[in-house]
Amino acid sequence: MTSVRTTRRPLTVVALMLSVFMAALEVTVVSTAMPTVVGDLGGVELYAWVFTAYVLSSTVGVPIFGKLADVYGRKRILIGGIFVFLLASVACGRSTGMAWLIGFRTIQGIGGGAMQSMALTLVGDIFTLHERARMQGVIGGVWGVAGLVGPIVGGTIVNTIGWQWVFYVNVPFGLGAVLLLWRNLHENVERVERPLDWGGALLLGTAVTLVLVGARGSRAVWALPAAVVFAGLFVVVERRAPDPILPLTLFSKRVIAVASAAGTLIGGALLATLTFVPLFVQGVLGGTPTQAGATIAPMAVAWPIASALGGRMIPRLGFRPLVRVGLAVNTVAALSMAWVLVPGVGLTLPRVTTAAFGFGLGFANTALLIAVQTSVGWAERGVATASTLLFRTLGGALAVGVLGEVLGARLRERPELAHEAAALLAGAPHGDATNSAALSEALSGGLSSVFWAVAGLSLGAFVLGWAFPREVQEAS
Repeated sequence: MTSVRTTRRPLTVVALMLSVFMAALEVTVVSTAMPTVVGDLGGVELYAWVFTAYVLSSTVGVPIFGKLADVYGRKRILIGGIFVFLLASVACGRSTGMAWLIGFRTIQGIGGGAMQSMALTLVGDIFTLHERARMQGVIGGVWGVAGLVGPIVGGTIVNTIGWQWVFYVNVPFGLGAVLLLWRNLHENVERVERPLDWGGALLLGTAVTLVLVGARGSRAVWALPAAVVFAGLFVVVERRAPDPILPLTLFSKRVIAVASAAGTLIGGALLATLTFVPLFVQGVLGGTPTQAGATIAPMAVAWPIASALGGRMIPRLGFRPLVRVGLAVNTVAALSMAWVLVPGVGLTLPRVTTAAFGFGLGFANTALLIAVQTSVGWAERGVATASTLLFRTLGGALAVGVLGEVLGARLRERPELAHEAAALLAGAPHGDATNSAALSEALSGGLSSVFWAVAGLSLGAFVLGWAFPREVQEAS
């Protein structure tokens, strides 16, 4: 029989928090360091692939690691993922060219995908239903802290000891997490010999990769139809596989089907907000990068607060009220954002709307995730948790890709602004050109369409929330 126990549960939680913190911090720290990295290594034309490679490999790996964890146990996969992440981090710091850096970032993303999915899965394993929501709020708070301190830490490291240490700094945290897990987390996994579904894993990985590549814009539009083809092949193979990598029977449970669909829309609304609100602050309001980051910061603070509050309410109210209320608050916030984000609005209202946006998602997202984990047993909890992360990431990638094209189309109507817009998007220092009234007007028009689309995504998730089941049966 499979069992999970901890000798010192608080220390195990610290290890999980360190794992999530490393994976989350790496995104914001590296984004701050990249201009310096490009100046040192060259290869500015490959700039975006430093981020894309990490996202691709981590996203593709999430469902595969979820399945492996259900077979071999979470501890092995998490510790293995941490070691892969650390070795790749050191290799990134030793890179002598942009191509090498991209390759090592791909490997780093594989480890990061294992760390994220296993941390969330283990929370479902070692805590009771009444405790999970509170702990998911703590994990969400780690993401928020990483988002807030990442740019500061990255800038400080680059300016003092060099960009290489943006990657080396992971090593002590990772080794500390491994030591804590090794000494305090104990699994007794009942091994059942069964062949892994490598064919399904390959098809799923290919389909996900094509979706993420296709979401980058019109130059890769061919990738989305190809993704549909591979997704269809994946469904055919999974229906025949004796032990599928992503059991389609999971989605026969209404709670998982609704959570996956709503999660896709939530992911789209969330990543689009994180991407385009800072651009509005800088490009339309003429704010600084610091002010742009401060506009998003309230979301990172409100999310874990709402998650912790929601955790206390789940035992009394159940999942459905929190899902519906959270998505309702998020929808109102998204509609308000689309309404108030206009030239001359100032910085206060955008911060209020992003705080409300995060507060609503803190309620809804936590309730959805814990409901999914509650509805399945240990043997499926890894892949069920991973599937929620997968759909949220895919939704975010597609939304940002499509809405980026919408914005780009509006800017292409004013070709004389191409240079100024490119300079702004690349983070060029502000000056008269990048703050020109014409560019501000063009960006405002394009971003207005983007924010109304975000409101539409939030509204769609709210509608799906009404299909969420009244009760979620706890699996044995």
